Amino acid sequence: MSISSTIATSAARRATVSTEDGVALAVREYGPRNAELTVVLLHGHCLRTESWTDVRDALRRQYPGARIVCYDHRGHGDSAAASRQTYHLAQLGHDLRDVLDAVAPAGPVVLVGHSMGGMTVLTYVSQRPHEIGTRIVGVALIATAASGLADAGFGRLLRNPVISVFQAAVRRAPVLMHHAKLVACKVFAPIIRMAEFGDRKVSARVLALANAMHNATPIVTMAGFLSSFMDYDRTDALAVLSKVPTLVLCGTADLMTPPSHSIAMAAGIEYSDLVLVEGAGHSVILEQPERVAEAVARLAKRVSGIQPRARLTLVA
Repeated sequence: MSISSTIATSAARRATVSTEDGVALAVREYGPRNAELTVVLLHGHCLRTESWTDVRDALRRQYPGARIVCYDHRGHGDSAAASRQTYHLAQLGHDLRDVLDAVAPAGPVVLVGHSMGGMTVLTYVSQRPHEIGTRIVGVALIATAASGLADAGFGRLLRNPVISVFQAAVRRAPVLMHHAKLVACKVFAPIIRMAEFGDRKVSARVLALANAMHNATPIVTMAGFLSSFMDYDRTDALAVLSKVPTLVLCGTADLMTPPSHSIAMAAGIEYSDLVLVEGAGHSVILEQPERVAEAVARLAKRVSGIQPRARLTLVA
């Protein structure tokens, strides 16, 4: 693992972190270099760091003292592609370790994961429980799950035999399947919109951003991670998270990872904050960035001892 030259700009400091197996990950850093707290934002499947833009900007306003780090998972965004055999959650946990070692080798860290990013966080917690309460001082799990992805909501589609057929087709003809994916995204756009955004009206800008991120993700990346989702189970990490302040947040209209997942996680983590955002869907970080940033800022203040813990919040 290594980190290449970092270039400062008015908005962000950009870097490339090389993972242990040699994959180049695109990293962006915001805020003071000497901040007492580092907040790492991990995006979801078929997304990229831009999905955090509005949350990141709101968080910088609400908690300006933090250093914020975002990066693209392997095969996503500006990060390099990798062997499809490495497209699984255990590898993403190792990648997170490499990023932390490169950009936050010392000092307390708060991990914030949306969807697959939350699963990556839970995987990391399971892999490195000794760091929870020492290096990792807070965790936020947003629109995600600890297990049972195929048991509720749109996740049930993971059990459909067509998924295996789809993955086999991608392995045989990735270019052809990528073109087919672009057509399918247009055909199924209304279903995708409902699944991602719940019952709130969202702006054209947000819809365009979400569509662009989904369409730009290589079909091999998209298909590769599906197998990892089917047998994913990190319920063992929940008890470990009782050591640190933990936020669990979900939209009440999330069809991808329904609120039942968040409620179950919160029940398994002592003293966690459970925040349900009324009417928001799976893309709650795009729909309600101010609400998400408020909750993450409250978590950061809990870590810093500024604000007492809460238990349940329903945000209209």
